[in-house]
Amino acid sequence: MSFANGRETVLIPGPSILPDRVLNAMHRASMDIYAGPMLDVTADCQSGLKRIFNSSGDTYIYASNGHGVWEAVLTNLFSRGDRILVLESGRFATGWGNMAQSLGLEVEVLSCPWDRAIDSDKVEDRLRADTAGQIAAIIAVQVDTASGCVNDMASLRSSIDAAGHTALLLVDAVASLGTMPFEFDDWGVDVAIAASQKGLMSPAGLGFIAVSERAKGVHQSAGLRTPYWDWTARDGEIHYMKYCGTPPEQLLFGLQEALSMMFEEGLPAVYQRHAEIATATRAAISAWQEAGAIFNITDPSSRSNSVSVFRFDGVFASRIVAYCKSHCRVTLGSGLGHLVEESIRIGHMGHVNAPTILGCLGSIDVALTALGRPLEKTGVGAAAAALGELSGHRH
Repeated sequence: MSFANGRETVLIPGPSILPDRVLNAMHRASMDIYAGPMLDVTADCQSGLKRIFNSSGDTYIYASNGHGVWEAVLTNLFSRGDRILVLESGRFATGWGNMAQSLGLEVEVLSCPWDRAIDSDKVEDRLRADTAGQIAAIIAVQVDTASGCVNDMASLRSSIDAAGHTALLLVDAVASLGTMPFEFDDWGVDVAIAASQKGLMSPAGLGFIAVSERAKGVHQSAGLRTPYWDWTARDGEIHYMKYCGTPPEQLLFGLQEALSMMFEEGLPAVYQRHAEIATATRAAISAWQEAGAIFNITDPSSRSNSVSVFRFDGVFASRIVAYCKSHCRVTLGSGLGHLVEESIRIGHMGHVNAPTILGCLGSIDVALTALGRPLEKTGVGAAAAALGELSGHRH
């Protein structure tokens, strides 16, 4: 149809929209990988990541996606037979746990329904029961894009401390870093991982790890260490070895520019922008409840600022996703796991602003009307009102 022509808008929960400045920054010739300006690029990216992680420890950059740095953490810290406690809150902590199991680790899952965040009290109870100290580490996700929840890492650290347990705290921040505060040092995180393609608004292909001094100590006795992922090999002075080979130069140029953009905006402003756009999106979903929409996360305080997940009965959600793509050229995220047919995921992360999200929400309004569920109060109208109210409070 005529209104489907024009530039596609992709608002899946990653990869996110790439700024023109980032795209242009990558249009550079390759440079010497052993000396000169490339060393400064690496140093800038590593220091920028430390600033966003709020970490005083080391950071590592890999030519990989998030799954790659999952493996990097496991091989750098553990030996076959070590026990890991996985805190389910959607799909991705259990995915990390499945990888651990395939590497020979013992994996225990603390199950949680996909409509809520991690229960820190249950974590504390399980750790207190581990009187032999068999659990070597806990795996958690700050934001799970399958469920749309945000987990409270400070509360999780408090539960570990209250139980008097020595387990390492490992956090997946792939879908949260750059969209909300991350306090690596203050929360007592031992290892955090992230990737380039979501809140950091860079091309997919880079994975990041922040490591505490405690984790570096545990690393020394790990039996699963392999040459590519090994932190010790990457700690040397030879720049080439920081990537275990040729650096992904053009991706690093893009990341450097993306970090510069975030620091120019100011991290508090970046986080506020994400919070306000998320508020507008949730206002739209509330309006769509008239047409049968249901928030996947029942507790409003556990709904993330980087992705919103909502459901309809049956397969109506998949019909909306298909309509928006074919008729409006707006690509939304389909559901994952058991929510594959009945949920919609809107990724409002990275280089996203009011016109982008309002266009997305308006397209869903169009789909609802076209598919036989018109609204008295549109989602885009509710979102616009929410943004106007938030802006009015500042002026």
